[in-house]
Amino acid sequence: SIAEKFLRDSINKSHMIKGVSIINPETVTIGHNVQIESNVTIYPNTYITGNSVIKYGSKVGPNTEVHHSIIHEDVVVKHSLVFDSEINSGSTVGPFAHLRNHAVIGKNNRIGNFVEVKKSTTGEGTKAAHLSYIGDAVVGNRVNFGCGSITVNYDGVKKHTTHIGDDVFIGCNVNLIAPIKISDNVFLAAGSTVTMDVPKGA
Repeated sequence: SIAEKFLRDSINKSHMIKGVSIINPETVTIGHNVQIESNVTIYPNTYITGNSVIKYGSKVGPNTEVHHSIIHEDVVVKHSLVFDSEINSGSTVGPFAHLRNHAVIGKNNRIGNFVEVKKSTTGEGTKAAHLSYIGDAVVGNRVNFGCGSITVNYDGVKKHTTHIGDDVFIGCNVNLIAPIKISDNVFLAAGSTVTMDVPKGA
């Protein structure tokens, strides 16, 4: 514990000297391989480990874990878990979100409270504000996930992929039964369980 405190203080000080703001550094743990650019703010009770990279202007924490992940410019991540993932510039994540297994969040996304993204990519301007699961999915630009909407990726034996195009509106409590393709400009009404591909504009 004495060695841990010594290393924590030394690592945190080295980042602060380079222009990183660490609020209450006694509660922040940063791994020795982590790269953090200037003008980043790290809030209390935050762990950043592995080969993580935090880029200019981002805010991480409080109560957040980041492991082997890349956080691009001007991202906000709070009260969340980010493992082996990437968050592109201008996006907000949390509170209480979980990104894992190479999730790649596009620019200017909103991944809100109690949203899990696993092994999926999202385009620019996509939003999942609350209580959604996005797993094994390829999601386009400007997609809206309503509260409680999920990609049903597991049939009990295998995982399957969901493809969602651009400008898709997914209502609350929608189930997308993978494998499935939702084309561009589709509107899915609340409560729908979708088992077949949906053509453009439907």
